[in-house]
Amino acid sequence: MTATSRERATQFEPVYHHYGPHRAGLPPLVPYFRELWARRGFATEMSKATMRGANTDTFFGQTWLILNPLLLAAVYYLLVTIIRGRHDPSFFTHLTLGLFAFNLVSTAITSGATSVTTSGKLLINTAFPRLLIPLSAVRTAFFRFLPTVPVYFIFHLIFLTKVWHWQMILSLYFLAMMIVFAMGLAAFFAALTIYFRDTSSFLPFFVRIWMYLSPVLWLPEKVGSFPRVVLTLIEINPMYSMLGGYAVAMQEGHVPPLYMWLSSAAWAAAVAVLGFLFFISREREFAVRLS
Repeated sequence: MTATSRERATQFEPVYHHYGPHRAGLPPLVPYFRELWARRGFATEMSKATMRGANTDTFFGQTWLILNPLLLAAVYYLLVTIIRGRHDPSFFTHLTLGLFAFNLVSTAITSGATSVTTSGKLLINTAFPRLLIPLSAVRTAFFRFLPTVPVYFIFHLIFLTKVWHWQMILSLYFLAMMIVFAMGLAAFFAALTIYFRDTSSFLPFFVRIWMYLSPVLWLPEKVGSFPRVVLTLIEINPMYSMLGGYAVAMQEGHVPPLYMWLSSAAWAAAVAVLGFLFFISREREFAVRLS
């Protein structure tokens, strides 16, 4: 191998991409992530264009972002209240907190899964690190989540007795872990959808079952009352520690247990690394498979 060919093999080429069959493999990661960071503005503009296209920057668009999970919370609260046989306004506060946060993750995953398959012309005509596409979808999901935050605080002020406490700051850690976790899953399912197009159709059903196993419709401290089989599924659920720690810090005014901190960080880091590497190792053939 000549010096020139060795130099080309260790560089990420932001202008020229070679389209054709090849063995899956990772490009040089340092130049790749350097280029990814340099092009972060590209992902921002993609996200803004998506939000404008969905009219989420208008008043009624922002209102629907709030009404959709809020109405869903009202329906679930009505069902749970009928089953439990008693009215508990503080539980509705927990329900809104969990649904708003879980909706952030689920929206990032489902929109990220179709982000590459709907960007065919962009992939063919523009050279850039393809990982920016699912990351742009996660950014969009986060900005759609932001309008729900003041709505939650309204219920927090009305229904909870312990309103303000310093432990609420700790919830930002678990929110950050959920975002990193969603980034990894968005990248993974975006690449998987290239090969199996039915993945995007399957995901909503998977996400719904996932929500039932997460502390959204039930409180984290009630986990001990579940059957052993369900308890096992809950314990291996990444969202149990993330949403559980988020709710404990935000609503109960307690420092979440140590295992929630460690489990959240471990799941977020592992899924992000594996999802990114899987996506990057396959991205060079995306244009061929979409053409």
